[in-house]
Amino acid sequence: MRAAFISNSDCGRHDTGWGHPEHVGRLRAITRALREDPEFFHTVDHLEGRHATIEELELVHDADYIRGVKQMIEDGGGRLDADTVVSSGSWDAATAGAGCVLSAVDLSVSGVHPRSFSAVRPPGHHAVRNRSMGFCLFGNVALAAHYARKKHGLQRILIVDWDVHHGNGTQALVENEPDIHFVSMHQWPWYPGTGAAADRGPHRTVWNVPKPAGLPRADYVTAFETAVDAATRGFVPDLILISAGFDSLAGDPLGGFTLEVEDFELLTRSLVARADSWCGGRVVSALEGGYSPDRLAQASVRHLAALAA
Repeated sequence: MRAAFISNSDCGRHDTGWGHPEHVGRLRAITRALREDPEFFHTVDHLEGRHATIEELELVHDADYIRGVKQMIEDGGGRLDADTVVSSGSWDAATAGAGCVLSAVDLSVSGVHPRSFSAVRPPGHHAVRNRSMGFCLFGNVALAAHYARKKHGLQRILIVDWDVHHGNGTQALVENEPDIHFVSMHQWPWYPGTGAAADRGPHRTVWNVPKPAGLPRADYVTAFETAVDAATRGFVPDLILISAGFDSLAGDPLGGFTLEVEDFELLTRSLVARADSWCGGRVVSALEGGYSPDRLAQASVRHLAALAA
């Protein structure tokens, strides 16, 4: 199956400065790695995603928050919190990042490209309804889940998040919907300090998998697969969404997990196989963290190759 690689050049306009971990070099490294594999490069359809509208962002975010972010950017930028920087190009970047994932949902549901990877920034899984945090402005993947239900009438959505940090924003934005199940495996204790195993959400549709740093990599793979099994027991999703954070790679400067690029290929193939039996192969993946650009790029290419298999 030909998978889609979805991006938008406006994602590069989010200028955090080269000293910030979430800089534009992350996306450049992914594109460079794809081009360095010409045989694989031509087996993937490269598509430009659109921008999300304000009305679409309001599916998960308060209107006052969206206006406040837009106004700060129009005023020249600054810091939304200690970690989250915006510049004059950040509105176009953030709406493009969210819009790429919505484009991916449209392509998946239409059957044109059931599977895709959106290489976007800023990331999204820490953004909550009325506040940015952890480099994130808008909840790209949570927005995609609500959009798939409202625009396309899908009922059951599975979101999986293997970023080394807990997807607190995603959880907050989807946990009140009993037909959206959320799995997050993350380092514990670690930023943002949420994601205890006992936190199952109001409908017990959240599976948090907190793990210490430095375990053998197979332990993380097994824990993630076990959680996905639990989240789909008696629950057949119409769409799988992946928050693909590659800061869970060994050696990432912002995490202590030990996963290797091969592990992400393995996890992706497992999710693809499940999707093939559940929902016509529909898997939509979006970049979250990953702050060692070369390693991020290697893992992204292996992830995309598994989506295309």
